[in-house]
Amino acid sequence: MQLNKFTDYALRILMYISQPQDAPYTIAEIARDLRVSQNHLVKIVHFMGKQDWIITTRGKGGGIRLNAETLNLNLGYIVRILQGNNQIVECNTPPCVLRHNCGLKGILDQALEQFYQSLDQYRLVDVLDQSNASKVATSSPISLINL
Repeated sequence: MQLNKFTDYALRILMYISQPQDAPYTIAEIARDLRVSQNHLVKIVHFMGKQDWIITTRGKGGGIRLNAETLNLNLGYIVRILQGNNQIVECNTPPCVLRHNCGLKGILDQALEQFYQSLDQYRLVDVLDQSNASKVATSSPISLINL
């Protein structure tokens, strides 16, 4: 199983903006530090805002901050949402001639579910530097990214 770039970058962004700092983050800083294009970053931030994982504010002084509740989300849940309905193998498009007599898809689907169940054992806060995690949970705006 390989995470798509959207998922990879989204996880990195969540971890990055969970780090408290005095100055607000900017899209340009995050793009530079994570080596992600600003256009791609904006798409990911928009998606995570729709999920309520981050709080976005437009305009002067606006930006994003991590929703403190996001810290307690299971990684499996986060990755499932970010990955979408990606399957390891797709038997119907284009139609595979072996699909009626093949047991591989079922085995791979089971392995994928075990992957997610393994991730479900951990929360986002578990992958953060624990000295920062306690600061994030108690601070009011965690970080801001100017949009």
